[in-house]
Amino acid sequence: MSDASKTALLAVNLGTPDAPTPQAVRRYLGEFLGDPRVVSIPHWLWKPLLHGLILPLRGPRSAEKYAQVWLPGGSPLAVHTAGLAQALQAALPAWRVDWAMRYGEPALLRALDRLLDAGIARIVVLPLYPQYSTTTTASVQDVVDAWRQRHPDVRVDVVRDYAEDPAWVEAVAASIRAHWDAHGRGQRLMFSFHGLPQRVADDGDPYPQRCEASARAIAAALGLEDDQWQLGYQSRFGRERWLQPYAEPALWAMAESGVRRIDVVCPGFATDCLETLEEVAMGFSHTLAERGAELRYIPCLNAAPAHAAALAALATRV
Repeated sequence: MSDASKTALLAVNLGTPDAPTPQAVRRYLGEFLGDPRVVSIPHWLWKPLLHGLILPLRGPRSAEKYAQVWLPGGSPLAVHTAGLAQALQAALPAWRVDWAMRYGEPALLRALDRLLDAGIARIVVLPLYPQYSTTTTASVQDVVDAWRQRHPDVRVDVVRDYAEDPAWVEAVAASIRAHWDAHGRGQRLMFSFHGLPQRVADDGDPYPQRCEASARAIAAALGLEDDQWQLGYQSRFGRERWLQPYAEPALWAMAESGVRRIDVVCPGFATDCLETLEEVAMGFSHTLAERGAELRYIPCLNAAPAHAAALAALATRV
């Protein structure tokens, strides 16, 4: 093997159930919400609450939502992540490219083992989270660090953050321009990022600052003035305070102020998934229409060549 052929890129996304059924969703959510990086409540208190109340209630509800966006090839997140991995392989022909999920299948630990068994000497792990957070990228790093202790001869590098990477910013901006060219331009652009409990940010998580940096960089690439765009946070649950402004109420406020056409893009998500397709493209659109306004959803970058090129370039610079 040449040095290049002994190098692998492992793209890692969050995860997904393997079927849109209550049982599959409960298995997936049990692993996801059982990660102390995601929910920092003491284990002795959280585990009975999770398995005794939250999963039995949330499993069937989430399964119904997944069923609305499920694709013939499986979960949108899995289908689009696999497509992105194929595009990355085309952009890095001398490397081996694989993909994994932090929760669910294909599991991250087993993906690392497969690369080791294939004779790979260096692995670049790319968490598909543009904006670093202790709840996402750091959780991937935890798994990688534990694996690396068992295999010290393999060099493993993790891409920490690409919130302001110029090529990635331009890829997002170009996708927005293409949407405007095809469908016309809305009166306002909303950047909707996944939310985070405010206490996590108060404890030092840099995620909100990284989201703001991404939004400002993309807005600058588009030549937007400050009053032409807004940032919001989606996907909150529970009763505690999360990062604000909340995306959906912010959209309602725009509609109530007379804005009738709003474009929404989700640059915190590398690929489309339940949160972008069901929550935003379907759910936000419905409640905004009730207020007399139209939401036009701009898809994630998914397997776009510009996306793959930007991420491949990141990997080669680590």
